[in-house]
Amino acid sequence: MADVEAGRLAAPAPSAAPAAGIADPGPLGLAAFALTTFVLSCVNAGILEAGTKTVVLGLALFYGGLAQFAAGMWEFRKDNTFGALAFTSYGAFWLSFAGILFFYKPAGATPDQAAHAVGVFLLGWTIFTAYMTIAALRVSGAVAAVFVFLTVTFVFLAIGDLTVNADVTKIGGYLGLVTAVLAWYTSFATVTNSTWKRTLLPTWPVR
Repeated sequence: MADVEAGRLAAPAPSAAPAAGIADPGPLGLAAFALTTFVLSCVNAGILEAGTKTVVLGLALFYGGLAQFAAGMWEFRKDNTFGALAFTSYGAFWLSFAGILFFYKPAGATPDQAAHAVGVFLLGWTIFTAYMTIAALRVSGAVAAVFVFLTVTFVFLAIGDLTVNADVTKIGGYLGLVTAVLAWYTSFATVTNSTWKRTLLPTWPVR
């Protein structure tokens, strides 16, 4: 049972007792992140046509966005700083990404200049994800793997837009697919271990 709790997307607080009556929001946040990342990465990798990118809009608004943001709010209630910051931030990322898909129509800018602006947006998220990766090393091996691959994914996507290089963006898309699978596994392992009340799937928690 200790392994189950240690594998959560949260840094344990030795002096704080878990909040009564609140389930672990980690599997929800991870699943919402995984599915939305998976669909967008299919577009970035060229598996889906670029013109179908707006299919991500609904997921970015309601699952990757609102559901993940809500998971972050519940993590605040459970006194889990890492999970609260991660889920709230990436929920907001997907909501802002949906805003870009829906509203971003730069006037007076060339297509390259518009891509550069998106590249700066992604660069900022690269920086955030990189320092969150350092914190993730104290959570579990599964969570750390998600953040390592997410950081590299953002690096390639940012470079792809800043240099307007479709091949680099495609690499970022395939890395995003790996990130999505890792996030799905971590969600799957956490909810399964919690439901079965024992460790069936390893998350390699930090001792």
